[in-house]
Amino acid sequence: MAEINPYGKLSEAEQERLVARRKTRRRVTIIALSSVLLVAVIVATVVGVTQTKDNKSKGNNQSLQNSIKAICNATLYPDSCYNSLAPLVKSGNVKPQDLYKLSVQIAINELSKASQDFIGNGVKKLNITDQRTLEAIQTCQELFSLSLDHLNNSLSIKDTSLLEAFDDLRTWLSSAGTYQQTCFDELEGTSNGLSILANENFKNSTEYTSNSLAIITSIGDSGNESPEWLGFKERKLLQTPGSNIKADAVVAKDGTGKYKTISAALKAVPNKSKKRFVIYVKRGVYFENVRVEKQKWNVMIIGDGRDRTIVSGGLNNVDGTPTFQSATFAVFGQGFIARDMGFRNTAGAIKHQAVALMSTADLSVFYRCTFDAFQDTLYVHSNRQFYRECNIYGTVDFIFGNSAVVIQNSNIMPKKPMQGQQNTLTAQGRFDPNQNTGISIQNCTIVPGPNLAGVNTFLGRPWKNYSTTVLFHNVMGAFIHPNGWMPWVGSSAPSTIFYAEFQNLGAGAVTRNRVKWSGLKLNLNAAQVRKFTVGPFVNGDKWIPATGVSYKSGF
Repeated sequence: MAEINPYGKLSEAEQERLVARRKTRRRVTIIALSSVLLVAVIVATVVGVTQTKDNKSKGNNQSLQNSIKAICNATLYPDSCYNSLAPLVKSGNVKPQDLYKLSVQIAINELSKASQDFIGNGVKKLNITDQRTLEAIQTCQELFSLSLDHLNNSLSIKDTSLLEAFDDLRTWLSSAGTYQQTCFDELEGTSNGLSILANENFKNSTEYTSNSLAIITSIGDSGNESPEWLGFKERKLLQTPGSNIKADAVVAKDGTGKYKTISAALKAVPNKSKKRFVIYVKRGVYFENVRVEKQKWNVMIIGDGRDRTIVSGGLNNVDGTPTFQSATFAVFGQGFIARDMGFRNTAGAIKHQAVALMSTADLSVFYRCTFDAFQDTLYVHSNRQFYRECNIYGTVDFIFGNSAVVIQNSNIMPKKPMQGQQNTLTAQGRFDPNQNTGISIQNCTIVPGPNLAGVNTFLGRPWKNYSTTVLFHNVMGAFIHPNGWMPWVGSSAPSTIFYAEFQNLGAGAVTRNRVKWSGLKLNLNAAQVRKFTVGPFVNGDKWIPATGVSYKSGF
């Protein structure tokens, strides 16, 4: 009888084969020059092109090739970058921002073509009947659509505003890549070799997306400001009791509101509205799977308390629902806020991946909320997110994803997992060094949840090769394993991960017996850790104040 995998994920052998396949596709170039020096080289090359425009055609072509190569050398895939850009650039007076926008357009065209080929010429020919596989394919279709949305957003910025929108562009391109990667993750373990087919089919689109991200990273300036988000009038909303708020929609199970379900109330939200739409949800347990769709912008949902207004569901991976679709409450629309709400998935530890809340909403905030499940409780999928004064319960990888997220002044409480499992607080999924993603946990209390005695509990494990997780100024109980961190496979971790612990307190914060990984940083200085605070990491000073949520920008 085959050994049962207690985590419901890939076995070590499967994971190693997957990593080996990906390594054959990837040519990772170490970026030795700083972005400033790179920009200087590019500018010098462009100037050289303009000065020689009257020379022979051969000289012009050589200068043009050098300009493109200078940009492409900053990417992970310089060959695919050059081979895709060079045939389309005709003018010798090429600018870095021109190459960036052309690169994004190439990624859009390739992803559109690849997604159509994958469904039309690939999947349909296989005559798949397995429901789990069909749902994974449907999930991929949604993910490709989201990726195209973010690529198009990245192309919509005017040339004069590229540097001002630098943080937005890096976020959107990081997310565009994450959506594609999530499809491949969902297809792992499905029948008919779909995972291999997808990796082959989308090889170019993933590389072109990564190239665009590398280009904007190399020419950007992270110190530039981005536009303000919401106006002053919304700032008091989070300071007013729900029952006293003048809501745009009221949800109540007992019929005292206009709507009896949250899903019904969300249909009343105008599409892509820049005005805040407030939904007040009265106390009660709402058994529904809720989606805040991507066109529903600036929604605020306020409950009567995280233990009084609860959204509950039970979708899970074991029963056939892909992890991305299993969330009891899923948020796609940008600018979302939740306050005084509870979100739970009751599937249980035996059902493996079963998400309570999934957010892929840019500029989303969760304040005084509870997230309660077992494996994969809180899916911080992508874009920029902020959590404050929340309670988070779970077992395996129960805070996971590839967003840029800060969790601040919250309680993190691991529970008893199923037999054979060990607890891991985090599983961060950064797979590209140019992504601006990671999990930052600041000033939180990490204590045992119910019946945890005797269970090995770790701070996290590296889901992807560039997994990034930082914990600072937290209080950790003695139940944290002395090793601190757990390998995903084998006995070590990739040297490319970035894990850090800084000035944590409590018996669980003692680091003398931590794992000896080169990617674990235990001696960073304050300036290095400050990069993971709200202000710089999620650009929070530009959008969180307008929400009315209290927060700490730095230390």
